[in-house]
Amino acid sequence: MKALYQKYQPYYRDSLKLAIPVVISQLGHTLVQISDSVIVGHFAGTTALAAVSMVNSIFLVPLVIGLGISYGITPLIAQHNGRQNYDECGRLLSNSFFLNVITGVALFCGIYFGTILFIDKLHQSPQVVVQAKPYLFLLSLSLIPLLIFNTFKQFAEGLGFTKQAMLISIWGNVLNIVLGVIFVKGLFGISPMGIKGVGYSTLIDRSVMAVVMAIYVLRSPIFKKYLKDFAIRNIDRIRGLQLLKIGTPVAMQYVFEVGAFGGAALMIGSIGMVEQAAHQVAISLASMTYMMASGISAAAAIRSGNYFGSGNHRELRLSAISNYHIVIVFMSCTAIIFTLFNHLLPWIYTSDKSVIHIAEQLLIIAAFFQLFDGTQVVGLGVLRGMGDVNMPTLLTFISYWIIGLPVAYLLGIYFNLGVMGVWYGLVLGLMASSIMLFLRFQKISKSNNLIIVDDVG
Repeated sequence: MKALYQKYQPYYRDSLKLAIPVVISQLGHTLVQISDSVIVGHFAGTTALAAVSMVNSIFLVPLVIGLGISYGITPLIAQHNGRQNYDECGRLLSNSFFLNVITGVALFCGIYFGTILFIDKLHQSPQVVVQAKPYLFLLSLSLIPLLIFNTFKQFAEGLGFTKQAMLISIWGNVLNIVLGVIFVKGLFGISPMGIKGVGYSTLIDRSVMAVVMAIYVLRSPIFKKYLKDFAIRNIDRIRGLQLLKIGTPVAMQYVFEVGAFGGAALMIGSIGMVEQAAHQVAISLASMTYMMASGISAAAAIRSGNYFGSGNHRELRLSAISNYHIVIVFMSCTAIIFTLFNHLLPWIYTSDKSVIHIAEQLLIIAAFFQLFDGTQVVGLGVLRGMGDVNMPTLLTFISYWIIGLPVAYLLGIYFNLGVMGVWYGLVLGLMASSIMLFLRFQKISKSNNLIIVDDVG
């Protein structure tokens, strides 16, 4: 163990230095949903909490489509920075900004007009649907400023500057919580808004974050050499397709995973409102640890992109494996926390004992799949940094839609195991994804090392 630690120690330090701010920043996306769930669960009741669960299960798919497309710039920026091709970074930012604004508007229109047509046909409780509609509208509108924020965030992170996005995310979440409590409960002369209150707080929070992040990147001296070609005239089809070539498969990877979890939530909603609320509690906690692991994954993608761009495949492999070690240790700790405190954690969200009873059982299952969830997202990050996005997309589809979701339906609905059976299927999907992505990384990284040896010989 000591020899192993000494071998990877420089890479641990390098990865953590980059990853920790990204982890906190990534956590901000989930904390918005978590804070909304906590505020609604305590101040608006179980029906409203079930409505939040329903909306999140629908909204997560377009959310990750937008985020996935916006992530397309990061490995490209990392690779061009590794080659010291600074002018190209500004051109990519111009195209990424344009692409993400168009994506945000398109997703908002798709959610607003598309969901209205089918939301009443999902076999959910009518009182839940009534509360869900206005919240879904506000949440989908917040996608536009969120993707603007993410444009500049991913650009900065691709260059290795991660702390500012972290700080903006922290203060943005503080603003979201304060405004959420004020709007939902009705303080300072404002009438209580119920679930709509957290929708307004999220929209305001994301708009402020977008403005502040854009000002930071565009005015900071450290980015000056990268922004010389940041201009409307440099928006072109070739670079737009470059971004989409990486961003679209990344978006689909997220869609396949989140879509499976969203489908599972709708399955659980057909079982009962209490089960749906309990699922929201457990999945919110699991999502928090997942987003933290995805921060490690983002750092792995940046470093893999740097080493891949400079042609240093040996360093790439060592760096990637160090990130696997980091995420295994981290997710082991979260698994222990879920196991030891499964009776206490649900109280953060609700005081409904029937919801808590089911949620504490789900947290034991969540503890079990922590390692699979962490290693599969790091695998995706490493492969993305190397420019390998198409095969991982296929592997995630197989894992979640060919294996995970059908098994969830069989166990949970067909064999009548309920919400527990649905979650067993999700665990199987995560395990399949984790194993297949690691085998993919092993195959490619070892092949690259052999190529280098042959070239030297």
